[in-house]
Amino acid sequence: MRLRDWPLCCGTWLLVMVVAAVPQALADPLPTWRDGAAKTAIMDFVARVTDPEGRDFVPVAERIAVFDNDGTLWSEQPVYFQVLFAMDRVRAMAAQDPSFADTPALKAAVAGDWQALFTDHGKPMGAVLNATHGEITVEEFQKRAGQWLREADHPDTGRPYDQMVYQPMLELLRYLRDEGFSTYIVSGGGLHFIRAYADGTYGIPPQQVIGSTTQERFELVEGVPQVIKEEGVFFINDKGGKPVGIDRHIGRRPIFAAGNSDGDLEMLQWTTAGQGPRFAMIVHHDDGAREWAYDRDSKIGRLDKAMDLAPEEGWLLVSMKDDWTQIFPWGNR
Repeated sequence: MRLRDWPLCCGTWLLVMVVAAVPQALADPLPTWRDGAAKTAIMDFVARVTDPEGRDFVPVAERIAVFDNDGTLWSEQPVYFQVLFAMDRVRAMAAQDPSFADTPALKAAVAGDWQALFTDHGKPMGAVLNATHGEITVEEFQKRAGQWLREADHPDTGRPYDQMVYQPMLELLRYLRDEGFSTYIVSGGGLHFIRAYADGTYGIPPQQVIGSTTQERFELVEGVPQVIKEEGVFFINDKGGKPVGIDRHIGRRPIFAAGNSDGDLEMLQWTTAGQGPRFAMIVHHDDGAREWAYDRDSKIGRLDKAMDLAPEEGWLLVSMKDDWTQIFPWGNR
């Protein structure tokens, strides 16, 4: 190379490197969130708490973000997916041994009699959950749940249940982790049911899942040490139980919380009552065309009191219809 060609050569090389870096530097961490107030509020909060020179800086160890699961990270219609799993398990168990379905509750489950299952404050459905979730090792239960989530089809979309997750929320989880947050699931759903897929689906490991639990016991099964799920509820991680579960499991008050229903109200209140910068958001199901539209009158994921409190408390109310360009990773319902 001649000396006179050196500046042009180096200048061209430098320009190529800069141009190549621009897309990565300017990449949108929330591409399926429409530009607007909701997206701006989230990104402004993250920028404030991660700026080491700012007055709202939060150390990495304290960047705790908690998320409800049903209706917040994935769909919950027409009924909670864990209930559908239990119904399918009853049918499978009865097919292997017809004598298994020897109670009115189990017979109703086999027949798909939803009205009978939810009479008497849902006690028959509780019996179905006991029969399908009890007296089984944790490992075997999670294996069965994981297989069902991958192979069973949602009754409306025909998609496997582990694909019924919200693409914008997957992006939000990843964005927060990229910015030094630890992300947790705090759900009223079963702990081991969620652990069966949370790591592969959300990138949230088992130890960062907080859920409702059954009684358990240790036992040697054919000489192998096992933890056995028993019948009967040990802890319900819903409503006021959510802050209790967070305190027991994490030991820190979150600075970021996301939910979708009145079942998340206490978690949002407790999160935002702490000192320093705080953020709470509610996913509002207002898109009947691409997902489902429901709030105050819904039997599943009812959103009433929390929606009224959101403006007063400064919580972000996220509109699925207006704030998300896409619902699921594969598109829309």
